[in-house]
Amino acid sequence: MVAVARRNPGSRTSAPRARKRRSQPRAGRYHHGALREALLAAAERILDRDGITGLTLRAAAREAGVSHAAPKHHFGDITGLLSELATVGFERFSDALLREAGEETAPGARMEAIGRGYVTFAWRHPGLFLLMFRGERLDTGRPALRAALDAAFGVLAGGVGALRGEPIEKALTLPQAARMAHAWSLAHGFAMLLIDGRLAPILTRLPPGTDAMALLHATFSVAPGGSRG
Repeated sequence: MVAVARRNPGSRTSAPRARKRRSQPRAGRYHHGALREALLAAAERILDRDGITGLTLRAAAREAGVSHAAPKHHFGDITGLLSELATVGFERFSDALLREAGEETAPGARMEAIGRGYVTFAWRHPGLFLLMFRGERLDTGRPALRAALDAAFGVLAGGVGALRGEPIEKALTLPQAARMAHAWSLAHGFAMLLIDGRLAPILTRLPPGTDAMALLHATFSVAPGGSRG
């Protein structure tokens, strides 16, 4: 468990009074009904700073400045907290993909934009991104998480459907499934290589002024169905 420094209660405050204050939520810090969101924000900060191994219910409570019982009341256990945080992540993720796609109408350009949004989100929020795809730590049977997962998958399906010129239904044909797996593998693999620093041997050999996004664009361009073929 990662240690978090406590605020000094002051030399004039007796130990019993200091313990009492630390065991209670910090009054006036949250609006009524916003404690759940405050705990999720605290959990995300821990995830960014200490990784998933440092994120526990007690650590989230300390980070948020509330009682140790608060996370259990809202999320049940650590799986519940992680699942709710992943839900927030997938909701933001879907928004990021759609925002990046923007007004792109050409199927190839839209598919590339979705991939660019995918990689950009992963690069900006690596801790949250890695959690989102840690299925063994999540309860994917939770309705909110299931809905967020389906929404993100729907963005990919919509892009592939436009690329193929056909609607993507719940039951996939093999060519549809193959195209979706190809696009997903490309974006996710690129994102993971970038997060892990594994692209460094390639990036350091690129022409001056060429960055990871330029490499991603070139990768999409040479892929089947990409913006140039």
